[in-house]
Amino acid sequence: MVVNITESSYFGKTILFLLLATLAFLAFKEILPERLFPEKTANTNNIVMDSLAIQAQADTTVNIIAEPTDTVGAKMVEEVDESLNPILKADGYKNLSRFYAKLNKLEKDSTTTVRVAYFGDSMNDGDFIVQDVRDAFQEDYGGQGVGFVSISSLSAGARASVSHQYSKNWYSQTFLKVKKPDRPFGIDGQVFFAKDPSQSYWVRYKAQSRPHSPLLNNPTLFYGSSKNGRGSVTVTADKEAAYSKTLTPSKLLNSLQLASFDPKSLQVNFNKADSIPIYGFNFDDGKGVHVDNFSTRGNSGLPLSILNPSLMNAFDEELNYDLIILHYGANVLGYGSLNYGWYEKSMTTVIKNLRECFPNADILVISTADKSSKIDGVMQTDPAVPALARAQRNYARKTSSGFINLYELMGGNGSMPQWVSKGQAGKDYTHFTGSGSKRIAKMIYNEIGYGYAKYKVAPKTTIDAKDGEGQ
Repeated sequence: MVVNITESSYFGKTILFLLLATLAFLAFKEILPERLFPEKTANTNNIVMDSLAIQAQADTTVNIIAEPTDTVGAKMVEEVDESLNPILKADGYKNLSRFYAKLNKLEKDSTTTVRVAYFGDSMNDGDFIVQDVRDAFQEDYGGQGVGFVSISSLSAGARASVSHQYSKNWYSQTFLKVKKPDRPFGIDGQVFFAKDPSQSYWVRYKAQSRPHSPLLNNPTLFYGSSKNGRGSVTVTADKEAAYSKTLTPSKLLNSLQLASFDPKSLQVNFNKADSIPIYGFNFDDGKGVHVDNFSTRGNSGLPLSILNPSLMNAFDEELNYDLIILHYGANVLGYGSLNYGWYEKSMTTVIKNLRECFPNADILVISTADKSSKIDGVMQTDPAVPALARAQRNYARKTSSGFINLYELMGGNGSMPQWVSKGQAGKDYTHFTGSGSKRIAKMIYNEIGYGYAKYKVAPKTTIDAKDGEGQ
């Protein structure tokens, strides 16, 4: 047998070269910047971008941030507007003047109601932050009840403000995954169906021990239109005997009061309700301030652009919203770009749709919180955080919305590790713990109160004439 010495030698040299290259890589890895080889610091399975955000981010053929957006030009976009950063300073409170007018009216007339819709993402999962904002409002201005609660929720088991259970067979559609639902999405971005009449569909709620929601006040079901005239619900309130109520899905949005008293617990079974869109329940006493939590894990905020204005107008007629809070950011960070012009442009469209949906409500934008990533071996503020906060400030300014810079309020650059060390944020360096959520809620509530104090002492001639107290 003839052995090709040259070929064998070449093969051996190749193996030796690959081995030396691997050893060199491992050696140099230890001295190269950590940012090139980030260690996994958190489970981010629950942080995903919704389809609209993916589409908007891909649509970056035009650099929005570099374009002029007003008569001053592109430079204006990058400049810090001190009236909106980091809190409702100077004239920033005027963007919430209609909301403040309603609060002022409530202080003089206890029968007045004020309602807040708090839209958010996993930061508000389990009613975190929102439940403490709700408690603070109700402590100062009155009001009882947890507000709107959906049919199902991924965080139902973790929610402390109300016990929430449901059968697992509900057919649901959410605006995070579906752009064209079978029927319009409800106010929380979901719609539910009890599709199979042969199966049992139910929900069960029980009030918890929070000071301003110890009961399920005035339990009311919201559902949509259908040609199905056979549907009904069987209601069990506390230990009362079960009774039946007929569903009459004749209007775009229908409401049904389920009990003549305020129960501690409530179970509702749906019978032959197939094809009837079911939206959720509301629990409030009709007085003071009510704050609804419409948080959805993985939400960038962009799906709010596909809420149906006609159906939202119907919800608004029932619930009468005075303030819309938009608290987003966690799901649009960390995707390798500091250009958030696409997000700024898309959220401007979102706010335009929300103004059509809730024409009597002011809008408050809350920026992203700080988020840390490992850079040079140290947990530091992700460079995307201030860039995103700036984009959020920009679209708040462009749309005459209120703005709270949560990133600055919690301490600004490098603040998240401090919150983690105090047990007020999780090891993912993104989300807050229970104690941290309470602290964040207090900061947000204080900033809203700061603006209200400015409103009360300002000459009313400085308030836009459209913001009258009669609304």
